[in-house]
Amino acid sequence: MRPISQNQFDLYMFFTRSSLAEFFNEEIEWYMNDSKTLWSVICLDRQDKNYTVIFSARDENRQIRCIDLKIDIENIDQARNYLFSYSKELEQTEIMNLVNKKNVVKDLFVSKVKASKLDRYFDFISKSATHSAARNVINEIMPHFFDVDGNFIEQFQTQGFDSRLWELYLFCYFNEEGLLIDRSHFAPDFLLSSNDMIVSLEAVIVANKDPDKLWGERLDLEGILNKKELMPARWGSALFSKLTHTDKSGRHYWEYSHTKEKPFILAIADFHEPYSMTWSQNSLITYLYGYKYDFSYDENGKLIIHPIKVEKHSKGEGRNTIPSGFFFQDNSENISAVLHSSCATISKFSRIGKQCGLDENDVLMHRIGSMHNPDPNASEPSMFEYTVTEENSETWAEGVTVFHNPNAKYPLPLDFFLNAAQCYFKDEYIVTECINPIVYSNVTLHVIEESKLENLKKYLSGINSINN
Repeated sequence: MRPISQNQFDLYMFFTRSSLAEFFNEEIEWYMNDSKTLWSVICLDRQDKNYTVIFSARDENRQIRCIDLKIDIENIDQARNYLFSYSKELEQTEIMNLVNKKNVVKDLFVSKVKASKLDRYFDFISKSATHSAARNVINEIMPHFFDVDGNFIEQFQTQGFDSRLWELYLFCYFNEEGLLIDRSHFAPDFLLSSNDMIVSLEAVIVANKDPDKLWGERLDLEGILNKKELMPARWGSALFSKLTHTDKSGRHYWEYSHTKEKPFILAIADFHEPYSMTWSQNSLITYLYGYKYDFSYDENGKLIIHPIKVEKHSKGEGRNTIPSGFFFQDNSENISAVLHSSCATISKFSRIGKQCGLDENDVLMHRIGSMHNPDPNASEPSMFEYTVTEENSETWAEGVTVFHNPNAKYPLPLDFFLNAAQCYFKDEYIVTECINPIVYSNVTLHVIEESKLENLKKYLSGINSINN
């Protein structure tokens, strides 16, 4: 057994550790064996002030669970001695081999479909030496993710990659919030509960309609200004499709027996082109509430915000317009809120993996982003940057914003998603509250030794040959 970081241990135990455990025990040291089949933690009993050693291993579904423990150990040295001696005994038992007795998916990035059907971004990530951390994190998530449709793997590897990545991200975020997750219903995607409150949630994305065309394109800063004008219509198309969707019986998402008279939420992310998450959030706010905002400073240097009512949005030259103000449209009172993340990309999984020690190739990851500026007179966000290491503690919640519907039939409590930013509409203004820093956008640069890129170069050369 060797020591590992708390970050790494937390990732392995993320979905199975009891949320009440920290009230009784303080975790002191964390361990894992070289074959990654056995984990252990030494805890201090908060009341009795003695020590407990807990052992965990994978079950037949590859989920990591407690298999043994010893309590009432007098001091830390005795706890360590017990951990090292008993772990050798455990490694000889059949417990370590349980995972091999079931035909379960061990690696989501081993192709299950024909190469011609693979999503290009999935194919790239599955082969890229810079993304081992993301792959390892996702493979740890999957044993805990209930595939209600039975086609998750196929869609993740093909044209449904972005949608399925968004669902995985939401699953991690909801677990981090301590919510109870019910995935047993065919629709909506999630039934979430906290205390006596139950809400339903459907995930949707602004999709990339032509991934082949955009493959390899660089960030076009000049073109973004034109694209911003069309972005509200893209949000509108995705959200309106869910607002009007009905099943074969003519029922909306909020009309099922398990969703009736409960808050219903749409969770949306923008994958319509590379880097679009870095600049598209403001247009979502405009579309949802029907307002955009300008600013000026008075003679005393005080910031003055000017609300500007927006009536409609263009769908492009020569095309129709759509009405602004999603929350003020017919039937939208059934949507309690819209949840959005500006950070739900594969880079989030890479950074989480890096800080948990799951990067296999010593990739240098440097993150640059913008965040809320607490200065009440600030008209621009604050910028931040740092190199990602195992000392970081980025959360899944970072980047999540909940936009509340002022006309909701069943309002969502502001504290249901406790660690997200909460936005609501009041007297023509958007009010934002959050207990954590609010990240608006970010990009992550990946740098690796050239010698580790040989396979990736061959892969990219093959793509270029096909394209030419």
